[in-house]
Amino acid sequence: MATLVAPNEISPLQDAEALHKAFKGWGTDEKAVITILGHRNSSQIQLIKQAYEEVYEENFIKRLESELSGDFERAVYRWVLEPTDRDAVLANVAIRSSKNVDYNVIVEIACVYSSEELLAVRRAYQYRNKHSLEEDVAANTSGCLRQLLVGLVSSYRYEGDEINARLAQTEANILHDALKSKNGNYEEVIRILTTRSKTQLVATFNRYRDDHATSITKKLLDGASDDFLRAVHTAIRCINDHKKYYEKVMRNAIKRIGNNYEDALTRVIVTRAEKDLQEIKDLYYKRNSENLEHSVAKELSGDYKKFLLTLLGN
Repeated sequence: MATLVAPNEISPLQDAEALHKAFKGWGTDEKAVITILGHRNSSQIQLIKQAYEEVYEENFIKRLESELSGDFERAVYRWVLEPTDRDAVLANVAIRSSKNVDYNVIVEIACVYSSEELLAVRRAYQYRNKHSLEEDVAANTSGCLRQLLVGLVSSYRYEGDEINARLAQTEANILHDALKSKNGNYEEVIRILTTRSKTQLVATFNRYRDDHATSITKKLLDGASDDFLRAVHTAIRCINDHKKYYEKVMRNAIKRIGNNYEDALTRVIVTRAEKDLQEIKDLYYKRNSENLEHSVAKELSGDYKKFLLTLLGN
């Protein structure tokens, strides 16, 4: 379930006029920006953008960027992009990170989305950047991590429900042996994670848990000393239950664990608000005995806080 609260019908022209008014004068009317854009879905925002540019003959997104600033500007900018374009931007930012590639973002896009959704993101990425997503991932990573990430973003998985129980048993054993040996030979791990359907992989992960009395993710946590194993851990969590994965991302972001925690918080809210953010909120409450909105309100401030709370359904 989505958290976004949007009317069924809007007047794109009236919204465009109201936003233009909010941009005029000495200062921007941020409240008007939040009230309008925070209560419009992606299709409605594209209609507003079209109406604005036809009437005022200027780029809507560039005007938004010039009027807003900081985390608020970044959140609004990502919200108003078309979803596939947004994911292409997120992927490019992750790859061009000043430190190391933020492989979590790449893995999320590759493992949470359907095959068709991933293909659409790859098309959008290529259109924006004039080269492919897999090309950029390969150019900015190395070794087993490169093989895994390129395999994941290039994958076009079977989407059906068929499961081969014998194959699940065999590949659960392969995963166990490969992770247990820790000798750096992970070709079979990469092959399994990048080629099997999500349904088949979940069956394999369940078989692993049943046979070894522990989940494969817990096993990975014991020895995840490098980026490759941490990326494998992220991939398995995204495939197994992406909502629980996103809840953990939100929890860590609010606790300020890891790098770019505010970016992670923005990413989850803007990408899931129209999809399943309500279920993620419910999981957050069960895990933390506190509403996600309360946690966000305590940790953030200003228009950035108000905008994210609006997308959370406040």
